[in-house]
Amino acid sequence: MTATAHPSPRIGIIGTGAIGGFYGLMLARAGFDVHFLVRSEYAVVSKQGLRVNSSVHGNLHLHPVQAYANAADMPACDWLLVGTKSTGNADLAPTIAQVGAPDAKVVLLQNGLDVEDSLREHLPPSLHLLGGLCYIGVHRAAPGVVEHQALGRVNLGYHSGTAANDEVRQQAIVEEGAALFHQAGIESQAMASVHLARWHKLVWNVPFNGLSVLLGTGTRALMADESSRALIQALMVEVVQGAHACGHEIAVSYAGQMFAMTETMDDYLPSMYHDHVHNRPLELAAIYARPLAAAKAAGCELPRMQALFQALSFIDRHNR
Repeated sequence: MTATAHPSPRIGIIGTGAIGGFYGLMLARAGFDVHFLVRSEYAVVSKQGLRVNSSVHGNLHLHPVQAYANAADMPACDWLLVGTKSTGNADLAPTIAQVGAPDAKVVLLQNGLDVEDSLREHLPPSLHLLGGLCYIGVHRAAPGVVEHQALGRVNLGYHSGTAANDEVRQQAIVEEGAALFHQAGIESQAMASVHLARWHKLVWNVPFNGLSVLLGTGTRALMADESSRALIQALMVEVVQGAHACGHEIAVSYAGQMFAMTETMDDYLPSMYHDHVHNRPLELAAIYARPLAAAKAAGCELPRMQALFQALSFIDRHNR
């Protein structure tokens, strides 16, 4: 595939793993000017390009890739898609500030609650910060190789920036982001509240990420066993209760929809399972600690979620 000549807007990918690699490749295939911060896999990606083996889109190959080992070498980007783990957000701000053009839109494609909050205070005030909720089955199989199993939708919500007091401009920015994904063949929705959207995502992430680590298995086995099915449903109900306590209304039927959707999926190993297997830090603060603390502050205890968090904390400490 030959590179296109700098169409607008210019898009930067911060963290070219499974998430960044997939969405970045799809956007580049659609003709956008996409630049990838790769770092540890720079030599491989520069030589061999990026590959996505997708059950939805087929086997895709992007080569050459506009790849960079250092953020200082990247051009200023109008949109930045951040695909790194939330465990590294404290060190992320200087990179984003370095690569973001004035008035750039920064989209955190991360799991968990309030991941934007810890980053906002360290970013230039001119940058817009958005939350990106990825409903996708994807994992990194090897350097520069991503396996895409299912789905791909990205829901976007405005968090903060110079449009904080201008709802019309916020909506325009979020819809502009959704349009980028649409042009790449990816379903995307503009969300009125990024906080509500993140609680929605937790309904699936809390049970399946944690239980995949705790029980050492994927979604198919978890859904096939009577005991684990009951635990999944109970955890989903707790997350909905926590959201309600914090003032975020999630339909009672939503947990059932997520449960039914998982029954139709092929076996899937969530991202936390892969982090555990590769001895990487688990995203426990974003997916468990913050929602638990928010619910508790609102007078709502979530005992099953708390117990799962405590077990995962033990596993995480001893695994590393």
